[in-house]
Amino acid sequence: MKTVCPWETCMNERAENKVFRVGSFSCVLLLLALVMLAVPVASPAQVAVGVSVTVAPPPLPVYAQPFCPGPGFIWIPGYWAWDPNYGYYWVPGMWVPAPFVGALWTPGYWSWKSGEFIWYEGYWGPVVGFYGGINYGFGYTGYGYSGGYWSSGRFYYNSAVNRINVTNITTVYNRPIGNVRPTGASFNGGRGGTTVRPTSEQLAAAQRRRSSLTNEQDNHIQVARGNPKLRASVNHGYPSIAATPKPGVFTGRGVTSASRPRVPYNPTPGHSAKPGERGQTSRPGVEMLPPVNAPERLAPGTPRQGQMA
Repeated sequence: MKTVCPWETCMNERAENKVFRVGSFSCVLLLLALVMLAVPVASPAQVAVGVSVTVAPPPLPVYAQPFCPGPGFIWIPGYWAWDPNYGYYWVPGMWVPAPFVGALWTPGYWSWKSGEFIWYEGYWGPVVGFYGGINYGFGYTGYGYSGGYWSSGRFYYNSAVNRINVTNITTVYNRPIGNVRPTGASFNGGRGGTTVRPTSEQLAAAQRRRSSLTNEQDNHIQVARGNPKLRASVNHGYPSIAATPKPGVFTGRGVTSASRPRVPYNPTPGHSAKPGERGQTSRPGVEMLPPVNAPERLAPGTPRQGQMA
């Protein structure tokens, strides 16, 4: 039997302890890295999603809104999106189930900055934030939302700007406003765009952002992208599918078309996205928070601060 001296035993124990300490420290670092990757990061404000174009989007088409399918649906106005292979294409307006009680939609918008049109994506939150001062119609007049409000866990619809069947929706009031349908520019800044700038309240709304597009909205965009009829190069700013009752439903009853514009849209030749960028597909992570509490009860027609214009 080999005799091990005390000095050798001590050195072996020190080596083993050193290896254990180094291994344990590495495991701790690995666990911390995994935890940091797993924690969602809330975006403090509405941000661009990697889409910049050198030609303006077409004017917003004029179209009729389909009837609301039922209680709890929120209207999402149509807009022009971008694909590097096809150029601009129309994403039809639609009624979408609210992702949580109290959810309101802030539409996305195009903004002219430093010679480029940059897309800022829409989001869900308890109040409506800045969307470029663009009049998307149907309650989205360019500031706030006058199409309805939440009260005691239910959404009240303004029938002056929304098509509501009072047989299956009873939370209805009437408060007339101007410009019910989309009008004016489809972008903010630059020649021909809106000149509106965000207020402190709108910037605060972006800070309180709750969630990004729902899966239904994502699918709706993908279906629109794959439909040649919705491309501006084909419809010249006059989409035959302008709005739908529900996400991804582009045919059948309730689908509406756009009114023919006075001047057809003819994009400038050679327009393109920046190399390596993709249209409408990538966006920053957004913290998913639990539903907000329902606001206090309000009499129909009474606006809540930040919810109605």
